[in-house]
Amino acid sequence: MAKTVGLIGFPVKHSVSPAMHNAAFKKLRLDWEYELFEVEPKDLKEALGGMRALHIAGFNVTIPHKEIIVTLLDEVTKVARIIGAVNTVVNQEGKLVGYNTDGAGFIDSLKADAKINPKGKKVVLLGAGGACRAISVMLAEAEAKEITITDTIAAKAEELANYVGAYFETECVPAKPASQTLQKAIDKADILVNTTPVGMHPKVEQSPLDKKIKLTPHLLVYDIVYNPAETALIKQAKAAGCKTCSGLGMLVRQGALAFTIWTGKEAPVDTMFAAAKSAL
Repeated sequence: MAKTVGLIGFPVKHSVSPAMHNAAFKKLRLDWEYELFEVEPKDLKEALGGMRALHIAGFNVTIPHKEIIVTLLDEVTKVARIIGAVNTVVNQEGKLVGYNTDGAGFIDSLKADAKINPKGKKVVLLGAGGACRAISVMLAEAEAKEITITDTIAAKAEELANYVGAYFETECVPAKPASQTLQKAIDKADILVNTTPVGMHPKVEQSPLDKKIKLTPHLLVYDIVYNPAETALIKQAKAAGCKTCSGLGMLVRQGALAFTIWTGKEAPVDTMFAAAKSAL
């Protein structure tokens, strides 16, 4: 009997996940199907009941449900609880168990696509939202040496730096967007990551980096935005002589981890990359 997985969020029509996962199911000849479930925030609790009743095998979770769903699931992994967000759920005979593959997908992409291991590295993160929380927690778990977090709302950067610093030995510090502290952190950093949606289609001319801040050639600049493939930040980074990496790798690799959680099989990553690229 065919198994169904999918994505719940609001909105979800723009997602490339169905193309990516359905191509992977076809490649491995699995009788599975990935569908989109548009769920308004007020209907989330009922929707989870529906997932159980319909025996949906599992689902991804996107904006705006990632944080609130943590309180509605039967069980949540330790990492997802520390991050405070869930992006993948598996239905174990009616018991809904939440995972977070976002941060792990980023680390996998860093190692496989950008060919850099974060262990012992100094990292600057732009933004202090949900994506940054997942990425900063997993960078700290991967033993990054130092993490600097900057956000237009200074209190958010400070709160997140303190939060991650309380769980891990990695030194975590906040910095204001146009400050000397941030410039100094970038000057000595190995990796800079944009964790914000700034620069995403259709506002492709925007950069998350303040005009006063300069990039240095020894940096790897990773932008988690994948549409467009070359964001304003990536263009800036290339002009400064930096190595760059697009967010498509994180998208595909977090999806590949979810695929394995649901099916118990190793995901065909190359197939998923090709499908995601053509869907974009």
